[in-house]
Amino acid sequence: MAKWGMVIDLEKCTGCQACTVACGMENSRLPGEHWQDVIFFNEGTYPNTQLKWFPRPCMQCENPSCVAVCPTKATYKSEEGQVLVDWERCIGCKYCMIACPYGVRFYTDEKPAYGGPDMKEAFPSDDAHSWTPPWKAPQEDWKHGVGVQPHDVVSKCTFCYHRVSKVPAGTINLDPSDPKLREHTPACVVTCAPGARFFGDLDAPDSEVNRQIAAKNGVRLLDHLGNKPQVYYLTGEGASVPADRAVKPKI
Repeated sequence: MAKWGMVIDLEKCTGCQACTVACGMENSRLPGEHWQDVIFFNEGTYPNTQLKWFPRPCMQCENPSCVAVCPTKATYKSEEGQVLVDWERCIGCKYCMIACPYGVRFYTDEKPAYGGPDMKEAFPSDDAHSWTPPWKAPQEDWKHGVGVQPHDVVSKCTFCYHRVSKVPAGTINLDPSDPKLREHTPACVVTCAPGARFFGDLDAPDSEVNRQIAAKNGVRLLDHLGNKPQVYYLTGEGASVPADRAVKPKI
């Protein structure tokens, strides 16, 4: 059984936010609900400052604090390493949002962060779901947090579970340049123009993610907290991991 993980090369990342857009389209996100966020910040002291950016998906932790606090066991760890939310069991208590040190969970029925129109009002639906985007009808899999979510539940990045779960057995690298694997690779990895993202099996010594981690000294965000993220960053000489960018959400 694979243990899926992601590597993000900060020297290659251009901050284009294509990953944010692709994720939003693939997972039917509301405006402002960015499962694949890119945080921009200034580093240094004026006038010697430099604009930098930092992509921040869900860390899919090996030891997720969100799972430990969930009273209904709606948040759980899959056999292949993804941290998922069962929307049929989630009661919207937000304990997981408080426990997550990375601020990467979202709660429905909050106003869009970007200040635009409410998409639920713009595209009303008469069915059982909260709203249906006009461009497609996504696969529904509420037990794994996939599809158009209902009201009053928490959502988060799933490592594109609906794509990755269909990968052929024995695969250790999900390379978007391979036509046979492209449709099984997370949308953010497929759309990354500079090739800054890698996705594969962390348990396979010969996988590309492990090769990148070993070759470029991959690090994990807030690793001292003990959550053991399955997302690694390659910093090199010209990039850095901002320790104060994993902030608590407003709830």
